[in-house]
Amino acid sequence: MEADYVIVGAGSGGCAIAARLTEAGKSVIVIEHGGSDWGPFINMPGALSYPMNMPRYDWGYQTEPEPHMGGRRMACPRGKVIGGSSSINGMIYVRGHALDYDHWRDAGCEGWGYADVLPYFKRMEDWHDGGHGGDPSWRGQGGPLHVTRGKRDNPLVQAFVEAGGQAGYPVTGDYNGEQQEGFGAFDMTVWQGERWSAAKAYLRPALAQGAELVRGLARRVVFEQGRAVGVEVTRGGAVEVIRARAEVMLAASAINSPKLLMLSGIGPGAHLAEHGIEVLADRAGVGQNLQDHLELYIQMAATQPVSLAKYWSLMGKAWVGLQWLLARKGPGASNQFESAGFIRSQAGVQYPDIQYHFLPIAVRYDGQVAPEGHGFQAHVGPMRSPSRGEVTLRSADPDTDPRILFNYMSEEQDWQDFRRCIRLTREIFGQAAFAPYRGKELQPGDQAQSDADLDAVIREHAESAYHPCGTCRMGAADDPMSVVDPEGRVIGVEGLRVADSSIFPRITNGNLNAPSIMVGEKIADHVLGRRMPPENVQPWVHPEWETAQR
Repeated sequence: MEADYVIVGAGSGGCAIAARLTEAGKSVIVIEHGGSDWGPFINMPGALSYPMNMPRYDWGYQTEPEPHMGGRRMACPRGKVIGGSSSINGMIYVRGHALDYDHWRDAGCEGWGYADVLPYFKRMEDWHDGGHGGDPSWRGQGGPLHVTRGKRDNPLVQAFVEAGGQAGYPVTGDYNGEQQEGFGAFDMTVWQGERWSAAKAYLRPALAQGAELVRGLARRVVFEQGRAVGVEVTRGGAVEVIRARAEVMLAASAINSPKLLMLSGIGPGAHLAEHGIEVLADRAGVGQNLQDHLELYIQMAATQPVSLAKYWSLMGKAWVGLQWLLARKGPGASNQFESAGFIRSQAGVQYPDIQYHFLPIAVRYDGQVAPEGHGFQAHVGPMRSPSRGEVTLRSADPDTDPRILFNYMSEEQDWQDFRRCIRLTREIFGQAAFAPYRGKELQPGDQAQSDADLDAVIREHAESAYHPCGTCRMGAADDPMSVVDPEGRVIGVEGLRVADSSIFPRITNGNLNAPSIMVGEKIADHVLGRRMPPENVQPWVHPEWETAQR
């Protein structure tokens, strides 16, 4: 089997590249280890907590015991299915803040400033505002990725935005547009009541145009004279090589892309030698610079039966499922994350460094509803943690999971930022808008007030938001810690690129699905030797950010 381009990973970045290269008349083979994305658990937005806990759809990775989190091993779900993590994620659509990309550009990623990436975000979107405000000139229409908003008819969802305004924060019509900072409606990758994954947006059209999908486990990249010429895969019990006439593209996630590079002889020389792997390119940055977002669920009991808890019984879930199966309507047609907030933690922070996901029910990610019944919660956490972790090899056997250590909360700043998150959230929940519904605080609970109390809660209860990135860092070609150059080309070899969240030099604000798809879109253009003209627009930054927190 051979094609012009061989792409490893049918996730957010890989599907976008496959579509754009196929559209340009190139022959493409996509290798994916996971199976079909058909089925109600994936396609019903309201069922989002299921697929990420199902071995059928998830690689099932766990971290090493995290030293600053009480030695907890934390879940690190990654999609092992057509569509990758876009088929098991929370469907939340956040571009990131404009200044995130200017930071990338200034850190050595020439051509990745906000002006450069905005045209790609527009090209990929088909934005439907649902009448909740926002200026369409900042958004894309007619792209492959449907972006919609929920109905927002739950009173708690409205109260959250109102409370943000009462606390003195701005209200924004579109956090993905001119102004991220403030409270407003969430965007989601849902269309006509179904999850709209990268597979639906990009891969299906690419396959219809002649791209091929091969089910198998990529073992390593095959090189001849320093040039990538194919990918070795295990398929149906046999090992074979799928050859690439032009280039090999890795889009296998922030966990598996560095793993594949290291198995192929690209990475920290001493580490590869330990595992008996011949060093092809000694790149110290491979697997390093691992970043993520941590979040805590601040949960409140509700004094009125207004939350989604009424659907949490067997009968309730059956009713929601039936409505969805028959008409793609009802609570199951939304991911239920319908209100968002982005705020700055203190004066002197130029742009938001705290994100809120508001949910009109008090429930854990593993699906356990609060014993009190009705409630609501905000997921909150800092956006730009200074902590850095790593992905390393456990063995040279491609079937072995890599070793993942995020090294969460390893810097003093993490603790200060997180305590501030909790206290600012309590203040928002204390506003008049919540007065009709506000019961007692379930988590952390009123008794947790001191720094030490809050630190204990964070250590025990903070969870990953599942936004791993950074492990194949993009940067200037002469920077010894860069893994890929600003066109996604792996430094030190020929014919190999990486195009997924692993190339982010620094994590962006919010959820990572949108930026990961954008990376696929933009690197496809680099492959094709073209680029969209930059759009110089002025995003909103709080005029008094140096002296005011809100």
